[in-house]
Amino acid sequence: MELSRRPVGWERRWCPRHRLPVEPSQWKLLRQELLRYLEYFLMAVVSGCQMSAPPKRTEAMWEDFITCLKDQDLIFSAAFEAQSCYLLMKTALSRPLLLILDDNFYYQSMRYEVYQLARKYSLGFCQLFLDCPLETCLQRNGQRPRALPAETIHLMGRKIEKPNPEKNAWEHNSLTIQSPACASEASLEVTDLLRIALENPVKYVEDNVEQKETDRMICSTNILHKVDQTLRRIVSQTMKEAKDEQVLPYNLKLLAEELNKLKTEFLEDLRQGNKKYLCFQQIIDIPDVISFFHYEKDNIVQKYFSKQH
Repeated sequence: MELSRRPVGWERRWCPRHRLPVEPSQWKLLRQELLRYLEYFLMAVVSGCQMSAPPKRTEAMWEDFITCLKDQDLIFSAAFEAQSCYLLMKTALSRPLLLILDDNFYYQSMRYEVYQLARKYSLGFCQLFLDCPLETCLQRNGQRPRALPAETIHLMGRKIEKPNPEKNAWEHNSLTIQSPACASEASLEVTDLLRIALENPVKYVEDNVEQKETDRMICSTNILHKVDQTLRRIVSQTMKEAKDEQVLPYNLKLLAEELNKLKTEFLEDLRQGNKKYLCFQQIIDIPDVISFFHYEKDNIVQKYFSKQH
């Protein structure tokens, strides 16, 4: 089964159904909403029960999701529930089910959200990373019917965080394929990757509230200072880039205020566990915190950079 959502822009992104512009902050919410829909489907598959529509949903997006499942003969509508309830087809229960999330997933934190779902429902999890030279990406983009701005491709090349199994144990089942690659060799490697994922589902760990609180306190004590230093450097570098882009002085002042406010909120979040930003995992590694900060920072920066054009 394939669920496809590709970010296709920097200043603006586009809703795949209606081709309407979507701001980055809204895109983040839509991505999280899709993961919530996916979880509804997973709950139905794991329990062998019917799938109900979420109480709060974006109708167009939910319809696309349902259409995707129906097109692959995984569900059908239960007429007695007036389209709000769906029954699973035998194909969804009688054989191994492969869910493909086709997205850039350029930050590790984005991919970790999917891993959490796999862990929650004891499912297999793997990552396939297509490593393509920037020049090739630009060439292929130029051949698309609706090509992206070249700066978007350059930006993605700078932002993307490749799988790092040595740092992140949860990324150990990852495969990097160089593009272009030999199709037959790549096919065998991908098949082996999927087989390993199916045979080795992620083990579910029961939540321990007391242990989580202890881990949070240790995390805050040990890494708060290092995170503060790193965030300061990021803010400083971002302001330098904004000046190089000739952002107006007044906007520079507003940008600095927003970035410093974001930094303060992140540190307070890490210190107190308010979970305003760091809400998808028990943050214990500096790279995880920095990854989330970069995501929120980029949402702020793009507003001021786009004002220059």
